Amino acid sequence: MKWRLALAFAMLASPAFAVLPNEQLADPALEARARTLSAGLRCVVCQNQTIDDSDADLAHDLRVLLRQRLKVGDSDQEAVAFLVKRYGAYILLKPPFETETLLLWLGPLLALLAGAVGVGFYLRRRCNDDPASFTPEEQARLAKLLKEETA
Repeated sequence: MKWRLALAFAMLASPAFAVLPNEQLADPALEARARTLSAGLRCVVCQNQTIDDSDADLAHDLRVLLRQRLKVGDSDQEAVAFLVKRYGAYILLKPPFETETLLLWLGPLLALLAGAVGVGFYLRRRCNDDPASFTPEEQARLAKLLKEETA
């Protein structure tokens, strides 16, 4: 019973590769190139999975399209450029540093800086706040209470 549970856990914990046997190329060298290239291509539906890891229909179409481009003789760069032209730089898991992707690269840094500035303003305002002072009536009442306590 324990070995069945361990096997089920191992199957769930291991990555599922979605490349179907009918998608694979007969030429092992081309298939290796396709696998290498698809490791850098994002599934547009799943967002943080490669097209090889995704079961989405679009990922299937992208895998087939990539393999077709390699079959007709495209170089690695040409095949990837074709997909980028069709789907945008978002399809790349590591997009290039360009004006179109500037916010993508600098966005986390800008968010961190904005948060630091916000915290700085908050702390500055908090430290400059004067403690509330007593009104004359409250001061008189406090003095009276203190006299009663010491007497």
